[in-house]
Amino acid sequence: MKLLLTSAGIKNKTLAQALLDLVGKPASEIKLAFIPTAANIPTVDMGWFIDNLWQIKQQKFKNIDIVDISALPREIWQPRLEAADILFFSGGNTSHLMRWLEESGLKKILPELLKTRVYVGVSAGSIVTGPTLDTANAEKALRYKKQFGYETNTGLGFVDFCVRPHLNSSSSPHSRKEIVEEIAVRIPQTIYAIDDQMAIKVVDGKTEVVGEGEYLVFNK
Repeated sequence: MKLLLTSAGIKNKTLAQALLDLVGKPASEIKLAFIPTAANIPTVDMGWFIDNLWQIKQQKFKNIDIVDISALPREIWQPRLEAADILFFSGGNTSHLMRWLEESGLKKILPELLKTRVYVGVSAGSIVTGPTLDTANAEKALRYKKQFGYETNTGLGFVDFCVRPHLNSSSSPHSRKEIVEEIAVRIPQTIYAIDDQMAIKVVDGKTEVVGEGEYLVFNK
């Protein structure tokens, strides 16, 4: 399984090259499916979402599809995902994404799809790949539970570590070092806290931190 778990998307040339290396094709031959589902729970400013799409556009891929698994029946979304080389999961609300991975049925078939495709996550899209969702924003999870009655603490388990995105970002006060240290006391898993210029590259269980920014590792 090949994954590129980012904090804020393909923010720099190092991350862009890491993605090309994972796919093993030139950009002009790559087809990408963008899954925006996590972003369906609105925030105050969606500029980051537009930035993610612009970053993808800048890679000059052969084809970019947008596939919302919460808005389409399986008979439509599944063949569109199967046609892609990259499955790109947007950031947003971690609980909402996990809910629709389960309800859509994608959770069950995703391991098979990823035998021949690359998973890219942004923020929430990266968090859900771990064994637990404890590194997600707890306040968002609580609000989501109150609004929709859905709660889970279990991730996809594709990797044996947890991701905490947006390290020391001014727009994400819950990702300061001291906050991540508190989370690390509560859970046994290794935590990679990455800033918006970084990502974790995973190839068949082998982990490498890549990018042009900063990161911290807890519980290693």
